Amino acid sequence: MADVARLAGVSSQTVSRVSNGYAGVHEETRRQVLAAMKELGYRPNSAARALKRGEFRTIGVITFTLATTGNVRTLEAIATSAAREGYAVTLLPVAVPTQDEVRGAFSRLEELAVDAVIVIMEVHLLDAVTITLPPHVQVVVVDSDAGDHYTVVDTDQAGGTRAAVQHLLDLGHRTVWHLGGPADSFAAQRRTDAWRAALTEAGRVPPPLIRGDWSAESGYRAGLELAAREDCTAVFAANDQMALGLLRALHERGRRVPEDVSVIGFDDIPEASSFLPPLTTVHQDFAEVGRLCVEAVLRKMRQEGPERGTTLVPTRLVLRESTAPPGRDPKRP
Repeated sequence: MADVARLAGVSSQTVSRVSNGYAGVHEETRRQVLAAMKELGYRPNSAARALKRGEFRTIGVITFTLATTGNVRTLEAIATSAAREGYAVTLLPVAVPTQDEVRGAFSRLEELAVDAVIVIMEVHLLDAVTITLPPHVQVVVVDSDAGDHYTVVDTDQAGGTRAAVQHLLDLGHRTVWHLGGPADSFAAQRRTDAWRAALTEAGRVPPPLIRGDWSAESGYRAGLELAAREDCTAVFAANDQMALGLLRALHERGRRVPEDVSVIGFDDIPEASSFLPPLTTVHQDFAEVGRLCVEAVLRKMRQEGPERGTTLVPTRLVLRESTAPPGRDPKRP
């Protein structure tokens, strides 16, 4: 560090501030120090910095699957928000959601030197007391119903579902069929419960629930079943991938969307506007979920935030061309 300071013509304290990423250093001075570091081959010792500051500037992320859009986009948002705060992210996928696997994941993360942990917990575990998290670790949970016991950040699943169902009812559909996600998914259950509640409150009888597994293929299989029902004029799919498969099945069976059947998805994936027809869907703000997760875990590390409770990120309905009044061509006046 002294060599870098001499070459850059600054104090060792300034070199320290630059290497630790602190603000308050003039940009030209910062460039001189970085150039001197590069010329001399100097790299800060992260272990020494961690001992000095008492933190590793790393957040661990535990997730049970990267096969779903929500988990991948949430992870991306967490990594982006963490980097903005000067933290790195260490990812640890867990193959089987059991107590032993989760305990082992926390042990491995402690060995990898992380300051706190964000758990992307899509399945029902914490709310069913199937799994408990170590009490000595600062933890924030995404996508769970465990707000009474942990700090939780989640999308407003119920609000988004109610908006989708109400939109279809307002168009004049007598009822709304639901293509739900897997039974062990918290998000899927929230959306199913809200779908039933919205129809019941509107005085409509909910049709039989049809389940998929989040994949387009499961949406296709469900779509073949729904296409055979003449009384099905509106479907709310629990995610956009299943809606994509549903659209294909309806097309193959000669059911036009939206003239014969209106379809709404959930997620608003980037490709949703390129579906045929472009998909009406519920937009989830994954970037905001990731930002709030990082913000919450940093507050817990600094002992500035609440230990428990759930923060909901609002959703919004994005109207495109896959919904219309029953029996009406939306392209005609």
